[in-house]
Amino acid sequence: MKRVCVFCGASTGHDPAYAQAAAALGRAIAARGLGLVYGGGSVGLMGVVAQAAQESGAEVIGVIPRLLIAREVHERRIRDLRVVETMHERKALMASLSDGFLALPGGFGTLDEAFETLTWSQLGIHRKGLVFVDVLGYWQGLDRLLDRMLAEGFLKPDTRRLAMLADGPEAALDLLAAFVPPADAPVWATAADI
Repeated sequence: MKRVCVFCGASTGHDPAYAQAAAALGRAIAARGLGLVYGGGSVGLMGVVAQAAQESGAEVIGVIPRLLIAREVHERRIRDLRVVETMHERKALMASLSDGFLALPGGFGTLDEAFETLTWSQLGIHRKGLVFVDVLGYWQGLDRLLDRMLAEGFLKPDTRRLAMLADGPEAALDLLAAFVPPADAPVWATAADI
């Protein structure tokens, strides 16, 4: 694993623990000699994780659609900021640059990115893991929902295990490093199909 993609909020949330976890994750990524790929913004948890990773010596690549530059990039701290035209291009480029994915707390955008990544894994477009970093129990409700999907027959056991949950940054990186994709995962599409 060379680079990790982090999905997270363009807000820091109400509790300082979210920003503290984002900074700890950025430092942990750098300490393991990994690069960071993220949504390119300088605001919210995005800005926190990127700044911490870069200040700790990690390669940092930001990917942002042109339409969000004025809203999410207030200063150019990140040396490698790649501007794309659409949200779809953003997600595809982030995925192609990364070897695994982490999701810190966030809103609709974070869920969109995480679930598209899980869907691509389910379809065999890529074979990369995703770990939700569970700060203050933020992802507990989602974890229960995924268990319900499994119990009700909407997910298969191999598919359910694609969405992992960890208590903090170090545990999340450990889970991601140990991830082994299902051996019999079908290939319904390739990266060229997205």
